[in-house]
Amino acid sequence: MSGRARGRSRGRARNDEPDEPARRPGDSQPTFGENQLTTPRGRGRGAYRNESQPARMPNVEHAASQLQQMRIDNTSNQTRRGNDDVKPHMFSSDDNRPIEQGDGFRETGARPKEWLMAGGRTNPEIYQQQGTRAKFFQGNKGAESRYQEQGNRPRESNYQGNIQQENRQTSVVRKAVGLGSTNIHIIANAFPVECTLTEWILYQYHVDFNPQVDSKKVRCAMIADHKDLLGETRAFDGMKLIIPRRLPQEVTEVYSEMRSDGTRIRITISMTNEIPPVSAESIHIFNIILKRAQRMLGGEQIGKNYYNQNLRKTNTAYRMDIIPGFLAAIQKFEAGNLLLIDVAHKLLQTDSILTQMTNLYHLYKDQHDGDNKFWDRCRKQFIGTIVLTRYNNKTYLIDDIDSDKTPLDTFELRNGEKISYADYYRKQYNITDLDETQPMLISRPKEKDKRVGRTGLIILLPQLCYVTGMTNEIQNDRSAKTSIQTLTRVAPQQRVVSLTEFVQQIQTNKDVQKMMNDWHLRIPTQALEIQAKLLDPEIIKQKDVQLRYDQTKPDWSKDMRSNLLTTAVSLKNWVIIFSRKNRGTVVDFIEALKRVGPPMGINFTQPIVVELPDDRNLSYITGLRQTVESTTQLVLCVLPSSKEDCYNAIKKFCCVDHPVPSQVVLSRTIIKKQNLQSVSTNIAIQLNCKLGGELWVASMPGMTTGLMIVGIDVFHDKKNNKSYAGVVCSLNKECTRYFSTVTPQLSGQELIDGIYVKFAEGLKKYHQVNGHLPGNIVVYRDGVGDGQLDMVMEHEVKQMQGCTVDLYPDVPPKMAVVIVKKRISQRFFSKNHLNYSNPTPGTVVDSALTKSEWMDFFLVSQSVRQGTVSPTHYNVIYNTITSFTADRFQRLTYKLCHLYYNWPGTIRVPAPCQYAHKLAYLVGQNIRKIPHPALSDRLYFL
Repeated sequence: MSGRARGRSRGRARNDEPDEPARRPGDSQPTFGENQLTTPRGRGRGAYRNESQPARMPNVEHAASQLQQMRIDNTSNQTRRGNDDVKPHMFSSDDNRPIEQGDGFRETGARPKEWLMAGGRTNPEIYQQQGTRAKFFQGNKGAESRYQEQGNRPRESNYQGNIQQENRQTSVVRKAVGLGSTNIHIIANAFPVECTLTEWILYQYHVDFNPQVDSKKVRCAMIADHKDLLGETRAFDGMKLIIPRRLPQEVTEVYSEMRSDGTRIRITISMTNEIPPVSAESIHIFNIILKRAQRMLGGEQIGKNYYNQNLRKTNTAYRMDIIPGFLAAIQKFEAGNLLLIDVAHKLLQTDSILTQMTNLYHLYKDQHDGDNKFWDRCRKQFIGTIVLTRYNNKTYLIDDIDSDKTPLDTFELRNGEKISYADYYRKQYNITDLDETQPMLISRPKEKDKRVGRTGLIILLPQLCYVTGMTNEIQNDRSAKTSIQTLTRVAPQQRVVSLTEFVQQIQTNKDVQKMMNDWHLRIPTQALEIQAKLLDPEIIKQKDVQLRYDQTKPDWSKDMRSNLLTTAVSLKNWVIIFSRKNRGTVVDFIEALKRVGPPMGINFTQPIVVELPDDRNLSYITGLRQTVESTTQLVLCVLPSSKEDCYNAIKKFCCVDHPVPSQVVLSRTIIKKQNLQSVSTNIAIQLNCKLGGELWVASMPGMTTGLMIVGIDVFHDKKNNKSYAGVVCSLNKECTRYFSTVTPQLSGQELIDGIYVKFAEGLKKYHQVNGHLPGNIVVYRDGVGDGQLDMVMEHEVKQMQGCTVDLYPDVPPKMAVVIVKKRISQRFFSKNHLNYSNPTPGTVVDSALTKSEWMDFFLVSQSVRQGTVSPTHYNVIYNTITSFTADRFQRLTYKLCHLYYNWPGTIRVPAPCQYAHKLAYLVGQNIRKIPHPALSDRLYFL
């Protein structure tokens, strides 16, 4: 299971013990603000407003959360930098940093194949200095021809959304059924968007304000002042104005006044474009109209989504507001223009950062060196968090705290005028009651800000900032976490009711319907029905026994524990370290391991016992240094409490200083004797994996021989400004043995510069184990979004291609690259009469909600015990393996979801991706150094 799902991510020491069945990989987790990678949920009550009453958002007070929050891919995944120009929402001139250039990876960073295959050591730092941060490769052919050559679907015009279709069907038939699958019908959280006008053209204008007006609300209000000129039917997003008729002049100037101080604002409206029905810009217009409809229904925009503040629920114990809303967007798919809807929740602390800082100050003010402790605690608690500013409902990532700056300091506006921060907020947002002694928060501009020239640091006031998402306190408190999840999780039946209610309110609200009719748009209440397919269950074997499982709940934990593991490794020379107060618990634990191991083929001899007088970090490290030798197979440390610094110190010693597989267990995990047998069994299984053993295998009939699977993922530690990329490569045909390696990244950088070297290391290891290089390579790349596909092609795939050309003496191998996306808004439901439930694991959707220009599909590979299951989106961006059809990619992907050894069941992503994530997370969050290569052929990071 992923470290995030196991509670390992929020900065606390964790057990290395096996993932508990109560929390499976992919189980529905609530989305709690912008800094979570989990899924918002909710449900409506089914109450409808009388048309004479004020419009409001549908009631989703008791909704629950499963949807992965949609972040802007090209923002959070790229390097975030800023210059020294410090302004609040006012930005400096363009960044003048030079762009690093290179001539290509084969010329600047490649190594001869003879040197690599002979065991030559590689140095990522040298490689990066030699030009691996080269410019993105620019091919001679465009993206369209490239994708067609690489096996993706041909591009074609598929515009349907703006043409009236009287007998339009909401059921889309899949193109073909693959082997080992059956046809099924499912429901998606999508609704067709139809246009009632056959000839449809709009006019786009760019709007400038002089002097500059930063508040989007104020800009929209000023445009509304000129409805006699522009008409009632218009769409305005703060910069672009769309109207259905052409203005008399190409450039029109009008004037408005600031309501706060009467400043006269000149508004320049310039004609930029005509938008025909087939234009992609029409999708942008539809979403502007959709946002206006959500506002009419009582929604308030917070970040990117709309929430109903009137339905907020407050958790007084943890001072947390839970605000329900909807995530809605119109996109173009193979089935035409579709409205995707899901329920969302925003978690917001009720206390501002200034209030929390004040409480911390009173906590430390009387202590020795209290001032330094106070600022250290503030930086640890707030840096790396996502905050919401209530005056504009925008979210920002906190990168630093400036303790020397106050609201009385001044900065320079774009027009050269100097103004204090206090006066700026008073003038722009009418905020007057400010604490003039508070420090200032710093947020670096996002990539989308830089693209429009906003490169200066963003200065925020703690008094106006509220942390979003779950705090560390809640993450570490199971009861608190459960109480919040109770309010934010929703079952499929309730979810469908909420989504249908949302569309029905669009149709029944008079104001919304008038606006929709003015734009000639209509959204039917019937959700899209899709003909999907259900893959057959996989054959799972352990030694010579076939494990059976229910396809609706793929879990074979009970069967596997009573049979011999596929490859068992006995522990003959191992060390267990614990503090004196846990002696009795550890003695019982050792005896339990000796009992549960032999039935699975694992024999535990008596370990070297190291009893420490206390539980200080230094005591554990001293014990490790005195007992660990080159022949030591494994180290097991029992901690009395969850201490992140102690856990990190142990892992750094065992992964970097003295390479040896290690296991960390909390004493509370093994203290209950009634659960000791089950817990010991899980830990014994995990120890076997870390020693190089194999638990089970999945049958691979029909798959290409000589196949190597590669999993890639990047972890970003925002608090420490560190990023690491994990690369994991399979070494045998069963995909049960792996080679793992890590490369450091620039902070926040998603694209991997050193993939050439790491790819070469994996190929060299494969050759060393098998005596030959793989003939086919399938790469699963996790962590990138749709906006980065071209960059992955030009930056990472080019490196892989260059590596294979250098290493293969004759013909390079065939290769495919598959992008794995978890943060998506698509959801699917099985329907039985009027009842809705989660689809059966193995459900594949490869039509309707896919893109015509891609070879992509959705796969539901796991089951969840609560809430709505989240599918995973796979997109084959490059493929030269001619024998691999879409059906074969789907089958291979589903097989790999059965091979994650930290959970005896299926998981949400292929096992190599999960391994790469676990590896990058361990390095980035805990040891923060490159692990010793002696551990590279073991799953030591589980």
